[in-house]
Amino acid sequence: MADNTRNIRNICILAHVDHGKTTLADHLIAGAGAGVVHPKLAGRLRFMDYLDEEQRRAITMKSSSISLQYKDHSINLIDSPGHMDFCSEVSTAARLSDGALVLVDAVEGVHIQTHAVLRQAWIEKLTPCLVLNKIDRLISELKLSPMEAYTRLVRIVHEVNGIVSAYKSEKYLSDVDAILSGPSGDVGSDQNLAFLDVEDDEEDTFQPQKGNVAFVCALDGWGFCIREFAEFYASKLGASTAALQKALWGPRYYNPKTKMIVGKKGVAGLSKARPMFVQFVLEPLWQVYQAALEDGDNNKVMLEKVIKSFNLNVPTRELQNKDPKVVLQAVMSRWLPLFDAVLSMVLRCMPDPVAAQAYRITRLLPKRQVLSDGVDPNVLAEAELVRKSVEACDSRPEAPCVAFVSKMFAVPMKVLPQRGLHGEIINNVSDEGELNECFLAFARIFSGVLYSGQKVYVLSALYDPLKGESMKKHIQEAELQSLYLMMGQGLTHVASAHAGNLVAIRGLGQHILKSATLSSTRNCWPFSSMAFQVSPTLRVAIEPSYPADMGALTKGLRLLNRADPFVEVTVSARGEHVLSAAGEVHLERCIKDLKERFARIDLKVSPPLVSYKETIEGDVVDKLENLKLFLKSSDCVKKKTPNERCTIKVRVIKLPPSLTKVLEESSGLLGEIIEGNAQTNKSLDTKISRIEEDENPTEALTKRIMDAVESDIYSSGENDKDRVEKCKLKWQKLLKRIWALGPSQVGPNILLTPDLKGRDTDGSVLIRGNSHVSEKLGFVDACGSGNIAGDTSSEVTQALYEEAESLESSVVSGFQVATAAGPLCDEPMWGLAFLIEAEIEPLTAQCDEVEASNQQHEQYGIFRGQVMTTVKDACREAVLQKKPRLVEAMYFCELNTSTEHLGSMYAVLGRRRARVLKEEMQEGSPLFTVHAYLPVSESFGFADELRRWTSGAASALLVLSHWEALPDDPFFVPKTEEEIEEFGDGSSVLPNTARKLINAVRRKKGLHVEEKVVQHATKQRTLARKV
Repeated sequence: MADNTRNIRNICILAHVDHGKTTLADHLIAGAGAGVVHPKLAGRLRFMDYLDEEQRRAITMKSSSISLQYKDHSINLIDSPGHMDFCSEVSTAARLSDGALVLVDAVEGVHIQTHAVLRQAWIEKLTPCLVLNKIDRLISELKLSPMEAYTRLVRIVHEVNGIVSAYKSEKYLSDVDAILSGPSGDVGSDQNLAFLDVEDDEEDTFQPQKGNVAFVCALDGWGFCIREFAEFYASKLGASTAALQKALWGPRYYNPKTKMIVGKKGVAGLSKARPMFVQFVLEPLWQVYQAALEDGDNNKVMLEKVIKSFNLNVPTRELQNKDPKVVLQAVMSRWLPLFDAVLSMVLRCMPDPVAAQAYRITRLLPKRQVLSDGVDPNVLAEAELVRKSVEACDSRPEAPCVAFVSKMFAVPMKVLPQRGLHGEIINNVSDEGELNECFLAFARIFSGVLYSGQKVYVLSALYDPLKGESMKKHIQEAELQSLYLMMGQGLTHVASAHAGNLVAIRGLGQHILKSATLSSTRNCWPFSSMAFQVSPTLRVAIEPSYPADMGALTKGLRLLNRADPFVEVTVSARGEHVLSAAGEVHLERCIKDLKERFARIDLKVSPPLVSYKETIEGDVVDKLENLKLFLKSSDCVKKKTPNERCTIKVRVIKLPPSLTKVLEESSGLLGEIIEGNAQTNKSLDTKISRIEEDENPTEALTKRIMDAVESDIYSSGENDKDRVEKCKLKWQKLLKRIWALGPSQVGPNILLTPDLKGRDTDGSVLIRGNSHVSEKLGFVDACGSGNIAGDTSSEVTQALYEEAESLESSVVSGFQVATAAGPLCDEPMWGLAFLIEAEIEPLTAQCDEVEASNQQHEQYGIFRGQVMTTVKDACREAVLQKKPRLVEAMYFCELNTSTEHLGSMYAVLGRRRARVLKEEMQEGSPLFTVHAYLPVSESFGFADELRRWTSGAASALLVLSHWEALPDDPFFVPKTEEEIEEFGDGSSVLPNTARKLINAVRRKKGLHVEEKVVQHATKQRTLARKV
């Protein structure tokens, strides 16, 4: 391990699947890994893919680290997966790194996962370098000329820069908005100064002339930055290296007559003018490739010329090899060694931990706004000192020790080193008894020094040092048993490690579930949570083949949950063990790990459980009229409680889609705001990137909700500005009446308080509710309005008002239960606003006095339960009346295939109800890229079927995109002549897609399904047919 923090680089390799990450890692290890991998095996060995499943499938499934030594520097390299199912591993790798090598295939170009990894690098404030891989395919496969290849490379660099600039502009605009929406007293010179602080970087992130773009062929082991060619040509052309480096990219030309570097106008008269990058870089490469791959004496002379001019030491045995590919690799890997080009770029362009932590601190440990009431100043001062130590990457032994564990991973006991630091034999005992598995923590030290035997505090993400005793469940004390330096699968014992290094820690298996912060002091803020690109969507129920193995399954699931950063293990309401994974490949690996490593039993796995939601038809032409009908109409569902003392009226309307999306995305933040914790901790919402560290999360969320409503109204196509303003005003009034959100207090459904204006008082009392959610979100000022009227005329009325107030929680509970299980198939409701008017009648004289006293004084009496049940039934009935629709999750699907297999691919998409968005041909290649939306319920086995029908020529990548309502009416019955003519009469109509899905879910849940038990009575067979 490097002792000088300035000589450390922590980097990760990020890319789309199959773009060459592990092959590149092989060559870097072969060049700087102290002989771990022989250069001849690099690219074929895939050293970082040491799991059997990874080698079998030829994809990386977990992030793993290795330490390289290059030019007196220690480079900690983390190889990460590119498959969308394992994107959580990308998050864990990005958190521990300071820089990222972003790989892009020069033939396939930018793909969907390239967007995702660039986003991850941007969120974690990593310094990226671009590596354009598989340059050889442009020569040998696509047969492009140097000029065509240059055009393609320019386009890819421009496209990647466009993605990063979109993230930059998003932050720039949000910063400007934050300044403009500040207090009005801040205008003038202060505001101008604030604008100067806003970062507006108009320069492209990736510029080959700056040296942060490398052009490589990982398979053949060669690569270069423009700097190498600039140094070589500097003496020949009589120009400085710096000037040539700027000129070797872009529209710069070399005029051989004047021996000057000129623009396009300077070579207007020359017929064969081409950019300097083409003339001096690509053309020599093309000549070497053609000389090696084609037979002929002239070609051998060409190779000998290259060997001589660059003083290459190529063994004669390799040059005389009959395989031209071997000859080519021998020459190219010595002329332009890949590891030299990439690692020198890493040292030159990527920051060391000291420089990186200074600007990453706002992401890692955001500043907290602390209310000074009742806070111990000593605790606050120490927490601030710890934050400054992390910011400075203080590696002194006396500095507070802080580390972050990004994931736990399980390794077999036999992998652990058998000898200690001084050669003594270690008796390794498994943490998990007979399983022979050991859990290690994948961690980075951000401050101080960690050593074996040290006692540290393990802090969860919810820990708050200012709350003292109430935080006991979020802090534990643990002793570190051993520290290891990770070398791929191998582990090397180390006594201690200081700030800036990556280590594997043994001894935390019982204390950490997924990730945590380690600190030598209690008074330390936990690191902000990691941002994951997707959530686990594929769920299956698991049970042992033999009931006696249930204990082993429970233990195995617990270990799997700890070993995989992304898997979720829950127990459903029916008592099933449900395993949630990111996709089919991820699920297969989890099941395999359970069977072979963690549980070691036979399992029964159910078909995938798909989540649906329920809503109502919301495509109305006139939104203003729809709102008026909702607010004033007598068209509502009316129900009475069994004792007929309470009358419930329920009206329902569909929320604007943009508002539903905001409520769904912000569920975590909404929960904190409603509970009143959001002001003290601003790092809670990691999913919403727009909410910056210095912005009030409540105000930002309120603004997003208002913007969502406005955007939906303006996008409705209404031309009358007056009607648009009226519609906007009505929604603003409704947002001031939010009583509760549901289900689970934070869902995408709203309960509104009833309107008190224009009500007739006929002796009954209305349960008014309280718009406290609107108060918390800042739509209305907290006024503490209650239900008890000021002019109560009698004790009876007073008691009735008190009873109405006590029943508010029953109305809310009924709403929560209804939104958690809709009427179609007991799935949660989605994007609905309910207006519930509940009126209580006074007790009649005939009522039994005992019953009356029970109902008035018992806190959880029968009447409360009746109100709750009636509200639930009324809400469900209101949804059934308003044309209910089933909502299903949709994947965004990106497919690549050649022209001849396009028809087969469309046939597969058609069978699975996919909706094609666009189809475009990739420039300069015979491949087509197709974008489509695919229902999650139709995605199981999709990749296998696609490969089977296209003979393996098509590949697909699925990313969870959005929720979409099915247009089909599940209760459709033909009524008009045209419908009867098209679909037949009611008896012969086949169930539509929505009805089929609802029936399948109801059958799975054990609910009643309306279907014929005997389909064709005349064809029934009562005797066994033996053939």
